[in-house]
Amino acid sequence: MDYDLITLAFDGPAAVITFDRPEKRNAISTAVMTEMIAAAHAAAARDGISGLIVTGGENFFSAGADLNDAQAIDGPAQGLAYFNRWHELCAVFEHLSIPTIAAIEGFCLTGGFEFAMACDLRVAAKDATFALTSSKIGTVPGAGGTQRLPRLVGTGRALEILFGGDPVDAPEAHRIGLLNRLTEPGGALKEAKAMVDVYAARAPVSLALAKRAVHRGMQMDLASGLEFEAFLVSTIYGTEDRKEGIAAFLEKRKAVFRGK
Repeated sequence: MDYDLITLAFDGPAAVITFDRPEKRNAISTAVMTEMIAAAHAAAARDGISGLIVTGGENFFSAGADLNDAQAIDGPAQGLAYFNRWHELCAVFEHLSIPTIAAIEGFCLTGGFEFAMACDLRVAAKDATFALTSSKIGTVPGAGGTQRLPRLVGTGRALEILFGGDPVDAPEAHRIGLLNRLTEPGGALKEAKAMVDVYAARAPVSLALAKRAVHRGMQMDLASGLEFEAFLVSTIYGTEDRKEGIAAFLEKRKAVFRGK
């Protein structure tokens, strides 16, 4: 597929999607969503890729939803279809078989912020800022922000961010658990690639099933989650990578995983 609004590049074990709408401050339109979904599936299907990184470049991540799309909504049916597209985009990155990382420089606002929360991990420069501004324009976040934010930072902090609608700086976002890592300005993508380099030495099936266990388990009660975890663990014990991993440990050598 040819991409007009994003770029897809590969650097060793890392696939990198970059928003490419600087004139729109990387606003996410439905056309952008279509390209991102296609790029995510293409990256996951490529041999040797151990992680997918999304970045907006050096100056900003994303200003959020493209307001031309939002303004064109006429009635509940169109609104539901529009937000279902957002949910599809976020679900693809949340459920992809490889780790997904948002590498954030500059501002990360509204829909861009909601999308970043759907990635498995978030790395941001110290001068990055985050905001869900819906309360300032009379709306409610519609791309999962009201659901993913409290799961990341807790109910009270999430409501404070939603009620105020004001920016949260990166050090505070890191302190409350919204971010996994902080970097110096300009260093988010480099740090994300370093993380993927680590994942490249891990068993691919192990990463995929651990990711599934966490995301699905968070929707379950503890007993159901433990049962689901046990099912996944019993499944992975039948893989070649499990045999290789334990053998390598006992033989004091580096494991060679093949994703089988």
